[in-house]
Amino acid sequence: MALIEDYAMVGDLHTAALISTEGSIDWMCLPRFDSPACFNALLDAPEAGRWLLAPDGGGRCTSRRYLEQTLVLETTWETSGGTVRVLDFMPPRDEVADIVRIVEGVSGSVRMRGELVLRFDYGHVIPWVRRDKAGLHAIAGPDSVYLVTPAPLHGENMHTVSDFTVEAGQRVPFVLTWAPSHKPRPRSVDAELVLEQTVTFWREWMERCTVGGPYRAAVERSLITLKALTYAPTGGIVAAVTTSLPEQPGGPRNWDYRYCWLRDGTLTLQALLAVGYTEEAARWRDWLLRAVAGDPADLQIMYGIHGERRLPETDIPWLRGYEDSRPVRIGNGAADQLQLDVWGEVLDCLALTRHSLLKHSDEAWALQKTLMRHLEKIWDQPDNGLWEMRGPRRHFTHSKVMAWVAADRMVKGVQEWGLDGPVERWERLRETIRADIMANGFDPVRNTFVQAYGRPELDASLLLIPRVGFLPPDDPKVLGTIDAVQEELSQDGFVLRYRPEVSDDGLPGNEGVFLACSFWLVEALLGAGRRGEATELFERLLKLQNDVGLLSEEWAVNAGRQLGNTPQAFSHFALVTSAIALQQAEAPRSDEPL
Repeated sequence: MALIEDYAMVGDLHTAALISTEGSIDWMCLPRFDSPACFNALLDAPEAGRWLLAPDGGGRCTSRRYLEQTLVLETTWETSGGTVRVLDFMPPRDEVADIVRIVEGVSGSVRMRGELVLRFDYGHVIPWVRRDKAGLHAIAGPDSVYLVTPAPLHGENMHTVSDFTVEAGQRVPFVLTWAPSHKPRPRSVDAELVLEQTVTFWREWMERCTVGGPYRAAVERSLITLKALTYAPTGGIVAAVTTSLPEQPGGPRNWDYRYCWLRDGTLTLQALLAVGYTEEAARWRDWLLRAVAGDPADLQIMYGIHGERRLPETDIPWLRGYEDSRPVRIGNGAADQLQLDVWGEVLDCLALTRHSLLKHSDEAWALQKTLMRHLEKIWDQPDNGLWEMRGPRRHFTHSKVMAWVAADRMVKGVQEWGLDGPVERWERLRETIRADIMANGFDPVRNTFVQAYGRPELDASLLLIPRVGFLPPDDPKVLGTIDAVQEELSQDGFVLRYRPEVSDDGLPGNEGVFLACSFWLVEALLGAGRRGEATELFERLLKLQNDVGLLSEEWAVNAGRQLGNTPQAFSHFALVTSAIALQQAEAPRSDEPL
C-alpha cells in the first residue's frame, strides 16, 4: 500500500482522482465527490478497483510534477530501455467525466503495462465488461464507463490489460469516460485537444492570483488544490476528496470528509479572497444561503455538495480500510452535532463577503438576523466543539469566542453599513459573552486560555483568539496562551489540536499533529512579534508537503509521514493565509523605501 503522501490529485471541479507514485489511479468517485467509488484500492477492498499505467517489469519513477500553474500531472520513469512520461488530468467537465492519460516516449523504447479493474459502489459491484472496436464498455446499474485507446486491450484474470511499446516521440492516449448508463454513448474525446484546453483553463484561472513573494509557488499550488475541492455546479467546497484515511493507522479515527463543512468553506473562502478570487466568494455565499435556509435551529455544521442535510454515517464492512484502519465510514454522524462556533463562522463569512464584494444582499442580512436571534437563545449551552468531540458536551472556549464573533459582526453590520437591527442589544450580548469567557475560559494562574470551562486541558483553536479580533495579538493573555500551547501541545515544534488521552473525546487511540493548527501558530507568533520563529516554523511545514505540494490533514512526527484524508482544505487554506501574513510582515512600511 502506498503512503498517503505518495498520491497526487487530478480533478474536474465535480470529482477527483488520486494517482500513486506507482502510476496507479487508486481512488475516484463517480460522478461527483461523494458518490460511490469507481477506483477504491486506497481502502483495500478485495479485488479493489484501480487503473495502473506504468513501465512493464519495473522502472524508476524519477520525477513527478504538475505542469506549471495547472492540475495536469506529469510522471517520468527511467527504464533500461529508455525514458517515458505519463500525463494525467481531468478536462473541465461538461455532462460526463473523463480521465485522460497520455503516454509519451522520451527516449529509447519502453514496454508499457496497463491494468484496469473497475469496481463500483466501494468495491461491492463488479460491472459487466465488453470490448468493441473503440475500446471497452463497462456497465453496472446507473454507471457506464468507456475506455478508448489505440493501444491493444485484452482480458486477463478479470482485468483489462494493455501491453504495448512506446518509442521516442510517440504519444499513446487513453481516455476513460463515465456517463449515466441510460444515456447514449458520449462523444469521443481528442486527448491532445482537451490537454491544451485543460492547461489553458488552469493557467487563465491562476492569472487572477495577486500573491507574490518567496512563497508564491506553494501558495499557487494550495490555491489550485482549493479550487479543485470546489463543486462547480453549486459552489460548495468539500473538506477533502477521500473518506476514512486514518488519523492513526490501524485505529478507528477514520472519517468521511467529502462534504461541505461551513467552517472549512468559510476559512477556504478567506484564503481565496485574500488573493483576489471574488467570483468563488460570491458562489460560495450563494451556496451557503441555499444550504442553511430554513429554521435557524436546524443549522448544521456540514452539508452535502448540493446542500443536502441528511448525511447518515454507515460502516462498509467489506472494505479492510487503509492499512487495516477500520471501520471504513460513508457519511458523517457529526452532521447532527451542536457546534456553536458555526454560527460565528457563518456570520463572519457573510460579513467578510459583504466587505470583499462591496455589495449588500437583503436576503443575506435577513438570514444573519434570523441566525443571530437563535444564537442569542443558545450561546450559553454546552456543545461538541470545533473538533466534533464524540464525548460529553462541554462549554468550549473557542465556541464561546465564536459566539462573541457573531455578535461583534452583527454590531459592525449596523455601525459600518447602516443595516437595521437591535444594535444595543447585540452590543450588550457581546460584552456578556466576553465577560463569561474571561471569567470561565481563562486560567489566571497559568496565564492561558483553556479548552473548556472548568478544565485544565489546552486546545490549539485558542491560537485563533487574536485572528478573530477577540484580543490583540500582543495581549499578555494571548502571549501566555501561545507559550502554553507550545509547551503542552507541541511535538517537534508542530502542534496537536488537543491531547486525546486527557480530553475525553469519546474515541480510543491518538493522532498526529494537526497541520492547520501548526500554521495557526505561525500567524500567532507573527502577531506576537516573533517573526523569525514564525518563518522557521512555516518553512518546516512546507517541507511536509509531498513531492507535488499536497498536504493531508495531519503529520506523524515519529513515523515522518502524512495522516488523514487528503488533500485537506483545512491544511491548504492555512498555508495560504500564513504565507500572506509572512509576506505582509516582510513588506516595508509606507514610509520606508522599497
